[in-house]
Amino acid sequence: MTSLSALTLPDHTELPDSDGTFVKNLQEHPQSILITDSIKPVLEQRHPDGQYCIGQDSGIYWRLTDPPEKGAEAPDWFYVPNVPPTLNGKMRRSYVLWKEYIAPLIALEFVSGDGSQERDNTPPSQGEGGNVGKYWVYEQAIRVPYYGIYEVAKAQIEVYHLIDNTYQLMQPNERGHYPIAPLRVELGIWQGFYQNAELPWLRWWDAQGNLLLTGEERAEVERQRAETERQKRLLITEKLRTLSVEQLNALGIDPEMLD
Repeated sequence: MTSLSALTLPDHTELPDSDGTFVKNLQEHPQSILITDSIKPVLEQRHPDGQYCIGQDSGIYWRLTDPPEKGAEAPDWFYVPNVPPTLNGKMRRSYVLWKEYIAPLIALEFVSGDGSQERDNTPPSQGEGGNVGKYWVYEQAIRVPYYGIYEVAKAQIEVYHLIDNTYQLMQPNERGHYPIAPLRVELGIWQGFYQNAELPWLRWWDAQGNLLLTGEERAEVERQRAETERQKRLLITEKLRTLSVEQLNALGIDPEMLD
């Protein structure tokens, strides 16, 4: 492959954008939305020019095969820094490494089975029928610096960090979270209610341990703050109405402003 000109290799418009399999459980889609929505302000601050890409159950092509989709892995969620979100005015159908050269910073897999697929370290020479393990691909082929394996059934997340070309299992910090240093965020499990389901959700926190909120949660916090301020103003007004005109004037308050 290295001897071919990049101009002869297919791009995202020519490669399949699906391998024909279904999303494995109904929790995967809301989980992707949750972590995308909550980290968006962080990414917008990090990339004021908008040059970043998020993939959700999208293919990352790392080798040419026949059929083409055998040369791709599709993390449930991944983030790539410093690349345009669209190409030639079109939404990306997939992420093609030989056209981009920048690997995702982090890839996340949401386990539906026993987790063996997500931990499969089988190299190309040993895989049955040319199959290659996901873990091996992320570590040795794509070289994703951070790889997370999230198991909702066990309410746990494993995070691996690529050090000296080998994944090292990270240990959680004192909050039980896993720092993703380049983003200055932490990854962990949050037990709560989201999208009509009470589950141990995968979520982000900032480096100080504050939960990163979704847009809906931020709006609710602002609504509660505004309501608290309104109640405070009402309480102060009611107290002022118990004062005499002379007392109000002494405070520099026009009594007519309380009507």
